[in-house]
Amino acid sequence: MARETTIPLLPCRSLDDVAPFYQALGFQVTHRQARPNPYLALRRDDLNLHFFGMPEFDPATSYGSCLVVVDDLVAIHRAFAAGLRAAYGKVLVSGVPRMTRPRARHDQDGHSGFSIVDPGGNWIRFVARAATPDADDNRGGLARALRNAVVQADSRGRPEQAVRILDGALARPDAADDPGAHVEALVYRAELALVLDRPEDAREWLRRAGAVPLDEDLRDRLADTLRHAADLTAGLPPG
Repeated sequence: MARETTIPLLPCRSLDDVAPFYQALGFQVTHRQARPNPYLALRRDDLNLHFFGMPEFDPATSYGSCLVVVDDLVAIHRAFAAGLRAAYGKVLVSGVPRMTRPRARHDQDGHSGFSIVDPGGNWIRFVARAATPDADDNRGGLARALRNAVVQADSRGRPEQAVRILDGALARPDAADDPGAHVEALVYRAELALVLDRPEDAREWLRRAGAVPLDEDLRDRLADTLRHAADLTAGLPPG
């Protein structure tokens, strides 16, 4: 058999919450109905997501999830981030809905990934088709701790555990840690602070990240991380 298509069917409380969010990400509504049952079909290129409405549904208790394997993880994340900035004025990194950044993690065999948690509480997990070379051996223990922290927060939804991992590594500097890994860890620590609704902590972690001396090559390598840090800073309350 050939040409089979699998389309995730996911719950949500209201189609009016889900549709605008996904439209900001570049999806188009291909079908919508209110009766006999609320139903929404969305499409972006070859990616189809369908939703059914349940007024009594609580997004905080959702187990809805699906995996999306893509060739160019960075490009689709950048497109989503641009859509969120246009619609919401910033990239949403905390609460529901939100989006994480592409990061390598130990639980995906070297494949980088990011997640979207939509207004229905569903986790849409994007994974790169090709594995990312593992450079941890050359970048010290902080880089390895960062990957472990990403597993806890971005894959398992346990930001408190991720904080414990990162704080432990940041408190014990490794001579092999390079400045790039240090900045990545500090920016991620700031993101975790926002996820846990601790904006003043996030401000301090971002200040520390900005104080790490970087040469031009490192700035180029960290361009996406530095842009993400700017997004986090822009989203902080005045203070």
